[in-house]
Amino acid sequence: MSAEIRRAAQILRAGGLVAFPTETVYGLGADASSEKAVARLYAVKGRPADHPVIVHLYSLERALAWARDVPSEARALAERFWPGPLTLILKRSDKAKDFVTGGQASVGVRVPSHPVARELLEAFGDGIAAPSANRFGRVSPTTAAHVRDDLGAQVDLVLEGGASEVGIESTIVDFSSGEPVVLRPGAIAESEIESLLSRRLQRPRSGSPRHSGGLERHYAPRTPALLVQTFDLDRQISLRGAGVAVLAFSRPDERVGVWLRMPRDPAAYAHGLYGALRELDAAGCAQILVEAPPEGPEWAAVRDRLQKACAGA
Repeated sequence: MSAEIRRAAQILRAGGLVAFPTETVYGLGADASSEKAVARLYAVKGRPADHPVIVHLYSLERALAWARDVPSEARALAERFWPGPLTLILKRSDKAKDFVTGGQASVGVRVPSHPVARELLEAFGDGIAAPSANRFGRVSPTTAAHVRDDLGAQVDLVLEGGASEVGIESTIVDFSSGEPVVLRPGAIAESEIESLLSRRLQRPRSGSPRHSGGLERHYAPRTPALLVQTFDLDRQISLRGAGVAVLAFSRPDERVGVWLRMPRDPAAYAHGLYGALRELDAAGCAQILVEAPPEGPEWAAVRDRLQKACAGA
């Protein structure tokens, strides 16, 4: 165990905040059993008090200790996809208090696969509450530099771990009402989950638990962003002129000064999405135009992030 990991675990035990890499995005970590530490986490992020956080743990056994009455299907998903980018929402045990669940009867738990996250979780020994390490509702961080740009000295320690491999948040599957429901798409596709469970998943309902990324507007740059269908992109550029930045699949247009070209592979697009949004946000343009991704199921997670990043703008 490195000296920095030991220091990070000590900071968490003392009620401090540690940002650390996961395979999805960087998380802002606090001791999930400490009301004071979690309150500080919420304050630094500007997170609403009723918005729950996901508890990260080292192993399946430690994660399921935060839950009760765990369905066999939830355990099957955990055994298949943990460590990895999957969050399970389960009925909470006595370990999960109101201050991490947003006052709900359920808790979100995850076992990440990033080696730095795993070393930290093993050293700490219990649950770390870890939403994304950025201001609430803004673009999630996928590098340590993003965390420092957003939160600066308000974090006691930022652990380096390179760029996040996946680049968008975990798939969330809710089992709190017994039937599995995907509340947030991610790198683990709905089809993979349905194949493992040999059943179709239920659609999200109005009574589903509040969850990370569940608000209409989220993952949003400060610059207003507009999601544009491919056939309408040329017209939108003509309407707005050179004062726009563009995120698109096609080659740059000479009318636009800031243009980022994205890959047509959904996993590669997801990996680079938040870094691209941050770069365009820093360009000083009046608006960001985002070419809409394809409609196929393999693009579901990217579409979800873009629709929320552009909502209400």
